[in-house]
Amino acid sequence: MKTSLYKIFFILFISFFASCKKSENTSSKTITAVKNEIEYSSNLAIYKYNGFSIVKVLNPWPDANKNFTYILKEKNATVPDSLQKYTQLSVPLQSIVVTSTTNVPFLEMLHVEKSLTGFPHTDYVSSAKTRKLIDAGVVKNVGQNERLNIEKLIDLAPEAIVTFGVDNNNPMIANLEKSGLNVIIQADWMEQSPLGKAEWIKLYAALFGKEKEGKILFDNIVKNYNDALKLVTNQKAEKTVLYGSMYQNQWFVAKGHSWVAEFMKDAKSNYLWADVDGSGSLGLPFEKILEKAKNAEVWIATGSFKNATELGNSNPHYEQFDAFKANNVYTFESKLGATGGTIYYELAPSRPDLVLKDYIKIFHPELLANYNFTFATKLN
Repeated sequence: MKTSLYKIFFILFISFFASCKKSENTSSKTITAVKNEIEYSSNLAIYKYNGFSIVKVLNPWPDANKNFTYILKEKNATVPDSLQKYTQLSVPLQSIVVTSTTNVPFLEMLHVEKSLTGFPHTDYVSSAKTRKLIDAGVVKNVGQNERLNIEKLIDLAPEAIVTFGVDNNNPMIANLEKSGLNVIIQADWMEQSPLGKAEWIKLYAALFGKEKEGKILFDNIVKNYNDALKLVTNQKAEKTVLYGSMYQNQWFVAKGHSWVAEFMKDAKSNYLWADVDGSGSLGLPFEKILEKAKNAEVWIATGSFKNATELGNSNPHYEQFDAFKANNVYTFESKLGATGGTIYYELAPSRPDLVLKDYIKIFHPELLANYNFTFATKLN
């Protein structure tokens, strides 16, 4: 009897030791390289493993001196020791706070908008679906981007806060992390590729365990974008284009490799500042703009003007442009949500296929005769 007990204890001990050894080997195993799930974005990478994903956010702001890595861990999964130093989040998430209106369409496209519990300056949100949640008190106002209400966020206790930084000094982000909140830095606003910016839907798909749905949605956007490109394959980029308007004594034009300029190039137009290197915008005095673009055939104006009269009243010098005289001025910013948010700013980054079709309609209207603008408005 005594011998039998010893045998039992010995077997249990060996089994326990083997189990520990197996667990130890799992947690310290070498990470085998897998394919990056991201195709177009230059600032996001997602690597899918059995039970967890590695998310890398690159170049999060201009001249950034660091990148960010996050581990999205599924239930009961084991994360290797080499990854323990990174922020871990249990997925799928049940609650989230985002800080840019560009994130809202991604949540709605994935049907997880009810997981949104907070947003800064909720008046900026235009979507009727999310506005309904705001009005019902489901989504709380948590301050403003660089002055988030940390006490309210602690009370809400979201499983993740997706926010952004503008430079290497981000005290707000540090304060959120010190308060024990999980922060994810996103850099979709740094993307200049139309499809690269839209591909950030895959981050939210990974956060909510909807990778398959996210891929289907994005692949459909890519298909629509490529179908629109085919429309202008044989078109010449002839129509000369002026972009922007005066702001505090300067006129800001989009640089040649900016998100806006990419659309104008893909839509086959002759954008007059396409040769300016870099992304972002370039500020110029009015005289320089008039000298180069007085005879431009099309003017894409910035600002929420409702008609040409309103645009002309904002600056009498605008009447010197041929595009203004010919009533050929458009804006993408005149359509507003119920509380004043700009629909284009919110939705356009996630739907570049619709933006491109708007531009094609402007420059080659005969190709989309029955198409109605999604964002653009002609200022009559």
